[in-house]
This record gives sequence, structure tokens and C-alpha cells, in this order.
Amino acid sequence: MHSCGAQTGCMGNPPRGSGLIEVEVAYALPDRQRLVVVQVPPGTRVREVLARSGLTEMFPEIDSARCPVGVFGKEVDDAFTPAAGDRVEVYRPLRMNPRQARRARAASSTNGG
Repeated sequence: MHSCGAQTGCMGNPPRGSGLIEVEVAYALPDRQRLVVVQVPPGTRVREVLARSGLTEMFPEIDSARCPVGVFGKEVDDAFTPAAGDRVEVYRPLRMNPRQARRARAASSTNGG
């Protein structure tokens, strides 16, 4: 018997014989985040999983056609098909290139900031 604790965040199983798999879809902002469980047929591409999650209605700033997406921290392309139990992550665009951000912080600290 499979048991889940409140902190594990595991998913329920789709009804037997339904032919569906469960995939999590995650999106986070600095002040809030959302994790949605979606049941899809095996072989569903990652953009379709995102569309079925409803996150684009909850967060209209998501450009579902072009936003970067990944699975467990690794960016994937549009042809990727998540497996049962995968977590699709919707990434926000960077405000500033990390290298530029480090240079800006270093410049402000050397200028007495």
C-alpha cells in the first residue's frame, strides 16, 4: 500500500483503465506559487500539459507558447512528453543576465554602496 505524508506532495492515482497519467505543473512568483496536478494521456507534449493545467488563466503573464519550461530543474523542448509523476516547471524570464547582475552588485559595493 502506498502512503503519502502531507509534506511529500505525492499525487493520487488516476482510475484504473483510464489510460491517463498524472503530471504536476508548477509556477512560482517571489510571493506565491501554485502546483497543479493534471491527468493527461501518455505521450501528451509539455505545452499541452501546461495548457490543461489552467495556470495560464491563474497567471495571465505566462506566455504559454514561448515561456521556458522544464522537468525537475532541466529545461526541455516543446516535443518533450512528460512521464507519470513528472513535475513540469514554468520558468519566468530573467530580469537581468546573472553575469550583469553580479557586475552591478560588485560595482555598487566598490562605490561605497
